[in-house]
Amino acid sequence: MTSQLKPSRFVAVQPLLVRITHWINVVAMVCMIMSGWEIYDASPLFPFTFPRWATLGGWLGGAIAWHLAAMWLLVGNALVYFAYGVFRRHFLRSFLPLTPRLVWRDLTEALAFRLRHTHGTYNAVQRLSYVVVLLLGILALASGLSLWKPVQLHALASLLGGYEVARRLHFIAMAGIVAFIVLHLSLVILVPRTLVSMITGRARVPASHAEVEL
Repeated sequence: MTSQLKPSRFVAVQPLLVRITHWINVVAMVCMIMSGWEIYDASPLFPFTFPRWATLGGWLGGAIAWHLAAMWLLVGNALVYFAYGVFRRHFLRSFLPLTPRLVWRDLTEALAFRLRHTHGTYNAVQRLSYVVVLLLGILALASGLSLWKPVQLHALASLLGGYEVARRLHFIAMAGIVAFIVLHLSLVILVPRTLVSMITGRARVPASHAEVEL
């Protein structure tokens, strides 16, 4: 008895600009986080420091230089991504609809390993996580700017509650972004084909439909 291979086809799941900005974002975020940990170690907020191997810059001045360079790369990349997301309606297609009911439904199905996945389409839990990390990025930028230029941007620093509060908000935003990265990498490990599609922009799916069980 011979087995027949199920027919399949390749479909486009990730636009080129989304892939480019994604990988630029990876480089910029790694540099910002590691240099930020070096800056943190110079004046810790809490009774712990980050290990030397996890920091970038070698000393406070070097870390600040790396942090600012990566910041401008990240901001420029984010502006391109936001412009694309708005004018090409990428945000509407990828992040909406998003309601508490949808999030709860997809979360319970994911915990029961019954969540179905469509290539190139985010479920409600993924949509929520991406929206939250975008908001954390805005908070990190606003608090970071108020720490960088506390005199020139005094109004922004005051809006955030002052310099010391801005430091804590910056740390919280960073911690949230790192938590998202850990979750993101965990999902890539569980579903490695998503990494391939983020590189090539295409994915192989059954010819009859685009949905597969996770």
